[in-house]
Amino acid sequence: MPEAAIERRSIDPVPEAERHGHPRSLFTLWFAANMQITAAVTGALTVLVGVHPLWALVAVVLGNALGGVPMALHAAQGPRLGIPQMIQSRAQFGVYGAVLPLLLVVVMYLGYFASGNVLGGQAVAQITGLPTDVAIVGYAAASAAIAVVGYRLIHRFGWVASALSVVVFVYLSVRLVGGHDLGAVLAEPRLDLPKFLLALSLTASWQLTFGPYVADTSRYLPATTSVRSTFWWTYGGTVLGAAWAMSFGALAYAVAGNAFKGREVAYIVGLGGEALVVPLLLAIALGKFTVNVLNIYGGYMTVATTLTAVSRKVALSQAARIGYIAAVGVLGGVIAVLGRGEFLGNFVLFLHFLLYFLTPWSSINLVDFYLVRKERYDLDAIYDPGGRYGRWAAPALLAYVAGMLVQVPFSNVDGVYVGVLVGLLGGADLAWVLGLVVPGVLYAVLMRRSRERDW
Repeated sequence: MPEAAIERRSIDPVPEAERHGHPRSLFTLWFAANMQITAAVTGALTVLVGVHPLWALVAVVLGNALGGVPMALHAAQGPRLGIPQMIQSRAQFGVYGAVLPLLLVVVMYLGYFASGNVLGGQAVAQITGLPTDVAIVGYAAASAAIAVVGYRLIHRFGWVASALSVVVFVYLSVRLVGGHDLGAVLAEPRLDLPKFLLALSLTASWQLTFGPYVADTSRYLPATTSVRSTFWWTYGGTVLGAAWAMSFGALAYAVAGNAFKGREVAYIVGLGGEALVVPLLLAIALGKFTVNVLNIYGGYMTVATTLTAVSRKVALSQAARIGYIAAVGVLGGVIAVLGRGEFLGNFVLFLHFLLYFLTPWSSINLVDFYLVRKERYDLDAIYDPGGRYGRWAAPALLAYVAGMLVQVPFSNVDGVYVGVLVGLLGGADLAWVLGLVVPGVLYAVLMRRSRERDW
């Protein structure tokens, strides 16, 4: 496939003859996807919820290190199967049953795409003088254009964005550290365990919600690519990028407070001084662009996977592919324009929502791939409701529902819902841990019994 050619593949398997690349490209792609302003906003949330800044930094590093493990394990599925991440769910849930997690992932993609449009659009508006809503729409359209060209250009752009991100964040980090007395900010650290665990869940959720993306960006790698290399290149890029950007955001909020909240772009640009306003705004817009493209790229394939469960299509025509991308782009742009007020508070709720619903899916998917089927799948059956994976798969559906329900008593969404057992834990939110462990174990047990009984 020529470098500038429009990608032909969509939800169909990538033939070995079209495989290419090295897993190190996953490092630059995922470093760029994390080293951006939304990650900095997420880091600010760790201080916003009441954690001492020093412990917030610990939560940032530990949360990303933990959450990055399942995220990077998903990456290895791409080279092995050569298909997008979410269509693999049909092997666990059944062709029709997979629609349940698919719909939730569509919500995730739209939410992140909309939030990316808000922050990127704000930067573009300040550069160009355009009305913010117009800039948001233009930013969404540009993201869609890159997604139309597809996989090769996305990886190429990730390399460029990574280099730019390092330069920008090194400069901004030096300005932040040099311009404030961080010793006073980090002094007398007090550990509030419940709030620390809440901050940990916020940062872990950032990585866990990348699970539906990862195989989309590794599926063109040769099938001989080792699990180890795919894992470590992905893990290194995603954890290093996120930990750096989130630490920056946590410290920025700790020293600036309300001067940062709600004015994230303006504050970050202000660190550079007047002479660098436009270059920094441009860097912010481009830095956010990588993950924005991934959101629309994965979003269109997830929508297509959902709708083709009934039509049984294995591949999309070029026109249909572009149509799906355009539809996701328009919807994400509209949501961004209508919902850009109170961004930080809404983003907290959004992260909680995703964590509770996506961790059970991730657990089931990984247990199935690594422990139950041990990387062996019938790709033809994934596209056929009458095939070996069936229309509905009871073990996965039962485990998924159980994984969501087991989290309810332990959930703590401040101001919205507090589970009945949260008080016994001092207010700590441990729901995501149960959401990872319980459904995976239950699924493995049910699958073993189902095979014994020929379920």
